[in-house]
Amino acid sequence: MSDQVTASHILIMHEESERSSQTRTKEEAQTVIEDVKTKISDGTDFAELASEFSDCPSGSKGGSLGAFGRGQMVKIFEDTAFGLDVGETSDIVETEFGFHMIHRSA
Repeated sequence: MSDQVTASHILIMHEESERSSQTRTKEEAQTVIEDVKTKISDGTDFAELASEFSDCPSGSKGGSLGAFGRGQMVKIFEDTAFGLDVGETSDIVETEFGFHMIHRSA
């Protein structure tokens, strides 16, 4: 099993998210991430969507988080990223920071 993955993500925060300055409701955030998921399924470039929609500072880098190992991310995010095949994009993942789509690149 690999001890590191390289991944990008799109984060949609809401007013209840940890460290959030967003005013959208959780329901509004869920609608946005579902729209992002549809765009990904339709073939829209992940990095373009991250730049346009992500509330994470990594959005300006196409959502790139670089390489990270176990214990560096919240558990559900980490488990999802490590569970993806290279080139695969996750389903919607909810953490205390909001809703994510995760793409594993290595």
